[in-house]
Amino acid sequence: MGKQNRRRRTGRKAVPGPTLDAAALSNDPARIAEAIATAAVISTQGDRIGVRKLINHLADSGRPAPEVAEAVQMASSRLVAQAFEFGWLPMDVHQAARRRVDNFAVAYLTDVMANHCAPFAPESIDETWQEQLDGLAATCWWDTEREHLTQWADRALLTGHEALASVVAALALLIQLPKLGLIRPLPGTARTHTSHHVVDEKTLGRVRGLLAKAESTTFGEEAESLSAKAQELMTKYAIDRVLLEASTAAADLPAARRIWLDTPYTEAKALLIDMVTRANRCRAIFVSDWGFVTVVGDETDLDAVELLTTSLLVQATRTMIDTAADSEESRSRAYRKAFLTAYATRIGERLAAAAEATIAESDPAQLLPILASHQQQVDRAFDTYFPTVRTRGITIRSAEGWDAGTQAADRAHFGNH
Repeated sequence: MGKQNRRRRTGRKAVPGPTLDAAALSNDPARIAEAIATAAVISTQGDRIGVRKLINHLADSGRPAPEVAEAVQMASSRLVAQAFEFGWLPMDVHQAARRRVDNFAVAYLTDVMANHCAPFAPESIDETWQEQLDGLAATCWWDTEREHLTQWADRALLTGHEALASVVAALALLIQLPKLGLIRPLPGTARTHTSHHVVDEKTLGRVRGLLAKAESTTFGEEAESLSAKAQELMTKYAIDRVLLEASTAAADLPAARRIWLDTPYTEAKALLIDMVTRANRCRAIFVSDWGFVTVVGDETDLDAVELLTTSLLVQATRTMIDTAADSEESRSRAYRKAFLTAYATRIGERLAAAAEATIAESDPAQLLPILASHQQQVDRAFDTYFPTVRTRGITIRSAEGWDAGTQAADRAHFGNH
């Protein structure tokens, strides 16, 4: 049954999509900004002809006019502000962009984010925000007394048409970003006295050293033992911190971080992260459409999760390649997905066992009630950030890959350091 026929039978009218009339535009920057935003919308729907007509009209002289540059700034500022209000952090926007648009659009978005944050006092910008902006080198490098578009295009060696095409692609990405939980305060609202990263650098240095050795060794058993030792160190540190701060627990919700995954096998990689979070008293949720995992927990535990998962993903991939049998199936996508899923499952179990053994060696009578209270705080925070969660399984189509992944994880000697 055709779409029009279905509409006639149901009595519904077709809802017209946004349209562009480039010829009707005046020199009003506000109207041009709306047209640019509309072009971004219709580009997500595949209307390349309409977008091209607008770009040709706005850059018909080969260089966008000042009112066009002003309009681009207006549209960009509005859409990036919306993305931030939707819970996206600067690094999230960057990671989404580098997966879906070209390098010119990525660079443009970096400038737009820098411009958005520039008016705010430094003390009112959350330190996670500032760290991410610094990591992206997001600064207002251009002459702010002049329009940004022309200076950016000149720097990137782009023609007016190419620059506007990249702008539309960048804005189309912002339009597609879904609403997420707000896990860090927006610029201008951060509390100046709050300090989030309090993990002892000496402990982190030792953990990083162990994981670096685990990644460099060619012996699977040694790698697993080094990773387990890193887990043990982080658990001991977390126990000491929990006992020390038990009487002065903060009223704030536990923190949250996003970990982005590269294809392929993102589901299996997300499972590995989930297993590590469980071993470190955290909760995780995977947004498969965009390829990232959000982890909720105490800042110290989040540091452990981030360090361990980064290393274990490297180790898991290397082990998969090194232990693959010389067969056609071992080179298949199904085999590798099954391998990584089994590896994640078994490694998660063993990391959890290492953490539990470390807890058992302390004072369980004193520690367990505190950890239970801590877990309740994490659960409340998780429910606050993600009020609606849907559980999803992973389909495995290679028994050989599953067995190989399990055996690779079983070869570890976690108890013998």
